[in-house]
Amino acid sequence: MNIIVDADACPSINLITEFAKNNKINLILYTDDTHNLVNEYATIKVLSKGYQSVDMAIANEIKKNDILITQDFGLATLALTHSAYAVHPKGMIYNNNNIEQLLFERYLNNKSRKQNIHIKGPKKRKEEDNTNLINSLKKCLNI
Repeated sequence: MNIIVDADACPSINLITEFAKNNKINLILYTDDTHNLVNEYATIKVLSKGYQSVDMAIANEIKKNDILITQDFGLATLALTHSAYAVHPKGMIYNNNNIEQLLFERYLNNKSRKQNIHIKGPKKRKEEDNTNLINSLKKCLNI
């Protein structure tokens, strides 16, 4: 089992690292070469910048029961098809009951943006989000 992080835009890498280290779980951070990650515990996989390069690498390497941390609904869907867990950095666990709705909302938001209709961005991160993330990781591990 691995914890895999779509690290290009993940705000919680230090928190995730601490959790993985304390629970002796392999941690793999995926990023493209426009980011400079340093992490003494994790394996860092740096890919060439390209359309969906990080997502495709994760999709090709994720295995059953791995835990993926991502904000990307499409990548979360691919993880679920591999019988892996998928968790948002704010702690929401993606599953077969909520992923279709999330993908549909993403579609509607993209459609609105193309029509120059302003959509509010994500809410500011709170300490509660860190607690939710750790609780969700524990839930995936049955801790």
